[in-house]
Amino acid sequence: MTAKVAYADVEVGAELPARSFPVDRATLVRYAGASRDFNPIHWNERFAKEVGLPDVIAHGMFTMAQAARVVTDWAGDPGAVVDYGVRFTKPVVVPDDAEGALIEVSAKVGAKLDDAERTVRVDLTVTSEGRKVLGMSRAVVRLA
Repeated sequence: MTAKVAYADVEVGAELPARSFPVDRATLVRYAGASRDFNPIHWNERFAKEVGLPDVIAHGMFTMAQAARVVTDWAGDPGAVVDYGVRFTKPVVVPDDAEGALIEVSAKVGAKLDDAERTVRVDLTVTSEGRKVLGMSRAVVRLA
């Protein structure tokens, strides 16, 4: 874990370190077991296509969690995130090949919210294959 970020040192517009998260079918199976979400759209290509999807897709909560890692790593404390929300805009399609998919996350400090509480809003941009997969992705973070 990194050192905790001090509220006084943060400027609006400051960029957080961008990250990329690979995801393959094996990752989806492990996540299904951990989350107990065994919906076949996350592992069965035939079923996913029968219901109108282009292929197997990553769990929305998995995608959301990967994006949140950018914020928690930057803040230095997962408990610093006091609110986090997204809108699911496009699925992360995970082909059955050697590469899988890549979730790319960038973020910046969008606002200082409360000096007394030392909270900031972090705005995230989350894409896969050049398409935004999470919209209105924002976290409220209490800093040191």
